Amino acid sequence: MENMFVNPPGECDSKSATDSERTLYPYVTGTSVVAVKYKDGILMAADTGGSYGSTLRYKSVERMKAIGKHSVLGASGEISDFQEILRYLDELILYDNMWDDGNSLGPKEVHNYLNRVMYNRRNKFNPLWNSLVLGGVKNGQKYLGMVSMIGVHFEDNHVATGFGNHLARPILRDEWHEDMSFEEAVKLLEKCMLVLLYRDRSAINKIQIAQVTEAGFNTFQPYALKTFWGFSAFENPSKGAVGTW
Repeated sequence: MENMFVNPPGECDSKSATDSERTLYPYVTGTSVVAVKYKDGILMAADTGGSYGSTLRYKSVERMKAIGKHSVLGASGEISDFQEILRYLDELILYDNMWDDGNSLGPKEVHNYLNRVMYNRRNKFNPLWNSLVLGGVKNGQKYLGMVSMIGVHFEDNHVATGFGNHLARPILRDEWHEDMSFEEAVKLLEKCMLVLLYRDRSAINKIQIAQVTEAGFNTFQPYALKTFWGFSAFENPSKGAVGTW
């Protein structure tokens, strides 16, 4: 009997070298990034967890990187796609430096570039599975923006990705003010990250904060947030919920 599943003429069994490879579904992912403007520049926070599916597999993943002289980039989503974006940006910064004209790309230019990259990949039905936060300071001007995996982008005084868009932004709207000190901004970010830790199953209590000012970029060592799990809602989460175990 003839094989009913014979390949069409001209098509071989093995994968062709010209076939494209795509991220069909994210595998190792990072959760929310939260960032704010403060008196001297930009502060950004993210935890260091990397989830393999629903398993919190990696505990020391850094998801914030300096871009050029003036900017910092943070990412939620697929870690390998974030690495690909960093490769794009390394080439962009190298090309810019080769001109040696005394100018350098600022945060607004880098953000616009990322908008085009993400929207271009979305139009090819081959998106980079990330939500990106780009902040920086150049010539005394603070800039903070976000771009999603399909190219939706905006600029604001505070931004958040992932669950942070739903849980951290209300806190930021209530408590953020323009002349925040460094200590006040760190305290606000820690509060947001603690709320996300309690409500996001992919979050961990080990966080890292990045700072960018006119003087440059600085990443602080990761540290653990102090947590309290004695809330009654945590002790008996199904109480009052009809039909639960």
